[in-house]
Order: sequence, then C-alpha cells, then structure tokens
Amino acid sequence: MRKSVAIFGGSFDPPHISHVLAAVYALKVGGFAQVLVVPVFEHAFRKALSPFEHRVRLCELSFAGIEGVQVSTVERELATPSLTLRTLEHLSALHPDWALRLLVGSDVIGDTSKWHAFERIAALAPPYIVARPGYEHPDAGAALLPDVSSTRIREALARRSEPESEALLKSSVPSAVLAYISEYGLYRY
Repeated sequence: MRKSVAIFGGSFDPPHISHVLAAVYALKVGGFAQVLVVPVFEHAFRKALSPFEHRVRLCELSFAGIEGVQVSTVERELATPSLTLRTLEHLSALHPDWALRLLVGSDVIGDTSKWHAFERIAALAPPYIVARPGYEHPDAGAALLPDVSSTRIREALARRSEPESEALLKSSVPSAVLAYISEYGLYRY
C-alpha cells in the first residue's frame, strides 16, 4: 500500500498558526501519514520573498514537535522559477511509494488558473482543500482556521509598536518564530 503524503507548498513568508493548524488538520482529519512542508525557492509569479534559508528555518520552528510533519528544501535543487508541477513530478519519481495530495487553502484554489499546468498537478496530486474564512469551496468543510495571512503578519511586524499589531502577532505566530524574526531582524520595513 502506498503512503499517503500531503505536499504543503507555499511562500511561508512568514509561517503562522493557520499553516500549522492546516498541517495538523490534514494529519488528523485527512488521515495522511505525512505532511511535507515545501517552502518555495523562487516564486513562479516573481513575488519578492525573504531569503529561502530564513523561511526554511521559520518553517522548522513552526512545525517542530509535530509528528508526521517534515520540512523539505527540495525546491532549492530544482530549476527556477519554482513550479508546483516540477516539484510534484520530482517527488513522485523520488518516492514512487507515495500517494500524493496537494494540501491547499480554499483561498488558493481560486487562483489555479494562473498556475502552470494545474490540470496535470491535480492529476498527479489531487488537491486536499482546507477551508479558510471568506473562501468557501464545495470540497472543503467549514472554515476552521483563524483568519490570518502572511501578508497581515508582515504588516503587523512593520507596526509592531502598536498594541493591536503585537496582539495579532502573539495570537497568530508561534513564539519560536517571533523570537527568530526578532533575533535576525526580519520583516523590518
């Protein structure tokens, strides 16, 4: 029997509690044996990102201690820009014993028309959709994840001296991630 593995790709710039909860949800409710967190090396839409090594370390800190979740640097080894299809094909060839699914938030599904060969992606790793507030999808249940995004987290980091920004950060970002961000001076605008 093939091992059921959810591939959870993204910018993770920075990772936050909804990322962590989505991975745990996939393990516990989706029944996956493993969630492979894959930070994008170079965004396909040329989006500016924090350095890859920092985002990988932030993911490692975010998912530390969660059995069944592993952070992968596989996209560093592949051609750029990073493409989901290329990553999935590589992982499929490397691990023929894995049954792949693509773990995505319901907010991402609306943008798949912009992705390279999404129909091939869906055939190789059918999407496993986790609902996010404000982005209903028939294949996802009720929205269980907090309404937070990396964009909102970066904005709050830029305004960290404001009490409401600090409150959002403390309730939405793993403490080890916040400590790392402070230590390395990340997201200062």
